Amino acid sequence: MPDLSFLYPLISIILGAVAVVGVIWVATKLMWKVAEPNEALIISGLTRGTLETREGMDFKIVTGKGALVLPGLQTVRPLSLTLNETELKVSCVTSQGIQVIVDGVVIYKIGDAPPFIANAARRFLGQQPKMESQVYNVFEGHLRSIIGSMTVEEIIRERDKLASQVRSASGVEMEKLGLVVDSLQIKDLQDPTGYIQNIAKPHIAMVKMEARIAEATRNREAAEKEAEAEALIADARSVSAIRQSEAQANAERAKANAAQAGPLADATARQQVVVQETEVAKLEADREEQKLQTTVRKPADARAYAKRTDAEGQKSADISAAEALARRTELEATANARRTELQAQANATAAAAAAGATKVTGEAEAAATKARGDAAASAIKAKALAEAEGIKARAEALATNQDAVISQQLAENMPAIVAAAAEPFSHVGQMTVLNGGEGVNRMIGGILAQVGDYLPALSTALKHGRDAAKRDTKAPGA
Repeated sequence: MPDLSFLYPLISIILGAVAVVGVIWVATKLMWKVAEPNEALIISGLTRGTLETREGMDFKIVTGKGALVLPGLQTVRPLSLTLNETELKVSCVTSQGIQVIVDGVVIYKIGDAPPFIANAARRFLGQQPKMESQVYNVFEGHLRSIIGSMTVEEIIRERDKLASQVRSASGVEMEKLGLVVDSLQIKDLQDPTGYIQNIAKPHIAMVKMEARIAEATRNREAAEKEAEAEALIADARSVSAIRQSEAQANAERAKANAAQAGPLADATARQQVVVQETEVAKLEADREEQKLQTTVRKPADARAYAKRTDAEGQKSADISAAEALARRTELEATANARRTELQAQANATAAAAAAGATKVTGEAEAAATKARGDAAASAIKAKALAEAEGIKARAEALATNQDAVISQQLAENMPAIVAAAAEPFSHVGQMTVLNGGEGVNRMIGGILAQVGDYLPALSTALKHGRDAAKRDTKAPGA
């Protein structure tokens, strides 16, 4: 078995070293103090203060790190840096003399800078619950002072301004206490006298009035919109009804047109037949008229023209003979008068008597006047005889061919006669003739029958004219 005795001293040394290290670690653990993030360690005793804490008393402030504290020689105490809250309920009087109660809250903490921690440590170390009453007293005084310089209206409208002024006014005192105000809020403003409520009444009344007006306006607009919608609905229904009526009327009209299509087509066909037959009748009437012109009127016109030409020639010859005879008689009378006048002048010269010459001259003038009158009478008589001859020639033409002359005159006046008979039909816009061609023949026959009724009266009138011509012919001989 090997000899291990040489290890005993080594083991003893190691165990002694471990024991020393253990003792040192335990001692260090007991003496080493570490500050929490929300606290500061105030170390007093065998220590030197920092520059910020040398005025007054020496102590050491440790934040966020550790420090070695010698038991029995140094004392370490924590100072909390957490937030604190103090409720405010302060009775104040405004500049108007109106009492108000201000409810607020102050949120504060010990400042993070060493001077703030030092001031707070001197005042509140070990007595931090007293901070609330101290803060309340500070803010109560400043709050009353500032509200005393403001009106109720300003307090209501400018709460942020009030809080800022209070915070500024209390800043110096809070700094001396080592405190920092994070927030100051005015939560409520109570009015024991009812001033705020009375101020609000006119506005409330106005708001209520405006609300009622707005509601009435909305109701009116809604009623108008509903009325417009109902009107549009009524219009739509009316338009729909009108369209349905129009569609129904169109359908009924189409049915009626379809029902009348057959009779209308028949009537149209009959109308076309009547038109064609009327055209045929007109062509036949024109042909008869041309035939009458050729067979009756033209020969009668030729015969009458010949007789009229002979009568006019005879009349011209008689007038020329009468005018020649009157001229010759006038010349003879003039010559006789001149001769008588010369003879009278000769007799006057021979007798040398003024009275005798005047008488002879008067007798000569009387003879000349008588001669001129006789010549004029002879001319008038010759003209009358020529006209009588013309009348006699016309009378002889009527006597020799009376029927031809009457037929000629009837042919000349036939268009006017037929037009007069058909004149009542000129006022008819559209005429439907039934029974086809037979109906047309009856209509034309009726017109011709009317013309036939006129013909005897025309013949009688022409005969009367002929008799008058005969009487005129006999008148000159009588």
